[in-house]
Amino acid sequence: MNQIKTAALLGLLSALLITVSYWVIGGTGGAIIGIGLAAAMNLGSWFYSDKIALAAYGAVPVTANQAPGLYTMVERLSQRANLPMPGVYMIPTPSANAFATGRDPEHAAVAVTEGIMNMLSEEELEGVIAHELTHINNRDTLTQAVAATVAGAISWLAQMASYSMWFGGRDDRNGPNPVGLLLTIILAPVAASVIQLAISRTREFSADAGAARLTGNPRALARALQRLESGARQMPLNGNPAFAPLLIVNSSAGDWFRSLFSTHPTTEARIENLMKMEQELLNSD
Repeated sequence: MNQIKTAALLGLLSALLITVSYWVIGGTGGAIIGIGLAAAMNLGSWFYSDKIALAAYGAVPVTANQAPGLYTMVERLSQRANLPMPGVYMIPTPSANAFATGRDPEHAAVAVTEGIMNMLSEEELEGVIAHELTHINNRDTLTQAVAATVAGAISWLAQMASYSMWFGGRDDRNGPNPVGLLLTIILAPVAASVIQLAISRTREFSADAGAARLTGNPRALARALQRLESGARQMPLNGNPAFAPLLIVNSSAGDWFRSLFSTHPTTEARIENLMKMEQELLNSD
């Protein structure tokens, strides 16, 4: 069900891009130009999103000698998940967080902060690593890169529309639709962000479930999420907001309005799902 929902949201985001292109540039040609721009941006993000995300948070690669416990844990869980060994990175900050990136399992990386290493117990950290590996296995990192790129293209077109309104556009019938321009400026960036973040929230539930199955210990991940959310509110991980959906927790979750614009589901909802999975695992034994 989550995969169907993600595909539907990506389709909706793409449809919004085509519509915005049609309104801003004008006519069928505008839609074609918008699609071409998005395709070029998607290709770039497909190849370079991992390097950009790692650089955005100042992540540095670590070897088995430098971080033996972490490296061994990632290696063990990767083997259990039948995944190639990803690159292992450390982010030198006391903030507690983690993320995975890469266009596919063969070109993936897992990054954790020094803060998360100090905060969590071994089984809690194992749950976090399993969560990130599930993102890699589900190719969520690519999905999120595509969503971010398309949403960025929509925002860029909305900015073009704003310039057109201020400095004047063509008056012929093939020019931009004035009503479409106004709607684009006001609504398109917000709609694109809401759809992009909904995709991210959907993938987080799937990754939590995959981690619970991989470790057989849903409660450990639930405890980790609770502690990480508390830590993130006190000491958030600074970086490019475009990459916030990659992180395992984000401190923006709260009431309904803030949750609409949050990169993650509420921690309460995630813990509730994990506790249901724990009960299912107990009943299956």
